[in-house]
Amino acid sequence: MKIAVIANEEQKRELIKQESNTHEWVWLDEPAVLEDVDCFIDLLFDNSKERTHWLKDQDTSIIIVNAVASLPGSLPGNFIRINGWLTFLNNDIMEAATVSEELKKITEDVFLSIDKKVEWVQDQPGFIKARIVSMIINEAYLALEDEVSTKAEIDTAMQLGTSYPYGPFAWAEKIGVRNVYELLSVMAEKDNRYQPADLLKQEAEN
Repeated sequence: MKIAVIANEEQKRELIKQESNTHEWVWLDEPAVLEDVDCFIDLLFDNSKERTHWLKDQDTSIIIVNAVASLPGSLPGNFIRINGWLTFLNNDIMEAATVSEELKKITEDVFLSIDKKVEWVQDQPGFIKARIVSMIINEAYLALEDEVSTKAEIDTAMQLGTSYPYGPFAWAEKIGVRNVYELLSVMAEKDNRYQPADLLKQEAEN
């Protein structure tokens, strides 16, 4: 199987812990037409109509996209959504969503070739892990708004108290503050408890 991956260097380092012995992986830093590709993985997917149409037009049966905040049914049927945020790619388990049983088997084979297991979750914005982490980040911004403490002190307290790999502000920087804000905004359309903090919104829009 020939797999083309659109990714930056940091995403590549997180995703690949060991090279595949069974599949050919081709790395791209931007979309490019290749011959005989069986699977496209787009970790730089921006959820635009143009990008979606370009991927859909490629001669491949399966397309895996980093689309954490996408709504159910908003992507073509041969698209697989994964949680491809930075800091989540280096996990041994990949969160993914699709309604196609046939595509599930292909996706599992793709990630198994780099020693990762796929965890199929409900097709909803944020999957599971990104929802939880985004809410933790949002609560930290609310605490900052209330002048409970500083960013550095909140990060240190959360790391020491929970053994998380990063404090909430450091985690937001690695994921991308705008990514966190966009996910919370999508979820807030149905549930106000996900409403982004004002400071988070300000940083995302700057």
